[in-house]
Amino acid sequence: MVKYSGPEFVFVPLGGVGEIGMNFALYGFGPPNKREWIVVDCGVTFPDATLPGVDLVLPDIRFIEENVQNLRGIVITHAHEDHYGALHELWPRLKAPVWMTPFAAGLLEAKRQGEADAPKIPVTVYRAGDTFEVGPFKIEAIAVTHSIPEPLSLAITTPLGTVIHTGDWKLDPAPEIGPLTDEARFRALGDAGVLALICDSTNAMREGESPSEQEVGVGLRGVIEKAPGRVAVTTFSSNVGRVRSIAEAARDAGREVLVLGRSLKRMISVAGELGYMEGIPPFIAEEDYESIPRANLVIICTGSQGESRAALAKLARDEMKTVALTPGDTVVFSSRTIPGNEKAILEIKNQLIDQGVKIIEDGDALVHVSGHPRRSELRKMYEWTRPRIGIPVHGEAAHLVAQGALMSQSGISEVAQVRNGDMIRLAPGAAEIVDNVPYGRIYKDGRLVGDDEAMGIRERRKLSFAGHVAVNVVLDERYEMAGDPDIVAIGVAKVNGQGEDMEGLMLQAAVGAFDSIPRQRRKDLDLVQEAVRRAVRGAANEVWGKKPLVTVFVTR
Repeated sequence: MVKYSGPEFVFVPLGGVGEIGMNFALYGFGPPNKREWIVVDCGVTFPDATLPGVDLVLPDIRFIEENVQNLRGIVITHAHEDHYGALHELWPRLKAPVWMTPFAAGLLEAKRQGEADAPKIPVTVYRAGDTFEVGPFKIEAIAVTHSIPEPLSLAITTPLGTVIHTGDWKLDPAPEIGPLTDEARFRALGDAGVLALICDSTNAMREGESPSEQEVGVGLRGVIEKAPGRVAVTTFSSNVGRVRSIAEAARDAGREVLVLGRSLKRMISVAGELGYMEGIPPFIAEEDYESIPRANLVIICTGSQGESRAALAKLARDEMKTVALTPGDTVVFSSRTIPGNEKAILEIKNQLIDQGVKIIEDGDALVHVSGHPRRSELRKMYEWTRPRIGIPVHGEAAHLVAQGALMSQSGISEVAQVRNGDMIRLAPGAAEIVDNVPYGRIYKDGRLVGDDEAMGIRERRKLSFAGHVAVNVVLDERYEMAGDPDIVAIGVAKVNGQGEDMEGLMLQAAVGAFDSIPRQRRKDLDLVQEAVRRAVRGAANEVWGKKPLVTVFVTR
């Protein structure tokens, strides 16, 4: 490994590389002992069943916290939760200037107003075509297309070269909202010389090109026009272009539109303020639902990922006060399934089918398209920018390796595979991993943020599998039991295979363990506590095959 004492240009992902979601990237410039840093994106991911009670999963940013005096700014590429959703929780630890697009800034403020403890973050608004400086970095915003308003790629320039950080992008020849991907600017940057392309890998395993958003609009229009009853369409709330497509299709079919879901209403409100909903008729209120004939209504709702508290799940359970679906209605999933959500989505589909509702998803009609580039689109980006170094990001291992192979096949001379925590030196010299920094996950749990130990998540997970037993042992002055211990079991089987009471069996084990301790040793209350704990846990395991968490209190 070549050591440099002069300035270096480095890239360090702390999230989003080796996984989809939770994007958090660092760029550093300067000598190793005095680097200046910027953050690009500050995203979250969402908990699964292994994280009971957790609200959000955030990147562990202790590395940049320890270097916060050299952090010059935070630049957000677009307003998807996996790119900006951790700002309210993490910005107070960094307190650096933040740059965001108008739509992202509007959503951040709308979220702040809905969260009691959210900080007021000072934001500088920037747009496609803008150039600005953050410390030693010159940053240019380049228009791309994606599944949200105002997505941007960044050209990040230092005296050692220019890096293109693509963010999320695709090549959509007919987007519903916003400009086309700025091919001319990418080509001009390629002509001037691109040091490295840090590129979205989400669809790197899919050949061809993604269909356009306007083609999806045509597909949705066909479904809505043919449907005999109500049509409910669920989609990602951030996909304002898709919401426009649905609303336009409803308008053209002579139908009114009802919007259900808080996050969707928030997105539409911010989009409306910025002019993205011009030409769309006003949406109806929930109280007007009963007055609209079935064949004249389209519902746009949250819940495409099976979220149990979202509007679609409530419709599937028939739990809404004023809105319900009936046999002959249609539900359209205008979305992709995020890995891990398959079971929850299937459960909702089955509940809807039981109601007599018809389900339409992407395989039945063109009702969804990805916001990420397929392989032909990736090849065009390589051709335009001609980088010396290619680095796949934003994907799981399979996506990253697939794009790395495509980069090599396409003539990019250096392809570097990095993962979260790797520090790769881009210049001077050949691309090389020069350090590994701390990374990982922390959790928003209610009003608090911390790692799994600080939040008690490991114990909570154990509780969810095997329950909890509390035992209270009281000793008299002679170190004998002052009556039987009190025992309370929660989440534990009630009886064993022979119908005997489990609490009674565990109580017997507790008394037996105590009686086996010589009286002189009972003065060691910690010893008594541990002996009873082990006995109760062992008794449960012997008859149940599971070891509950056991807490023992010993008092004299």
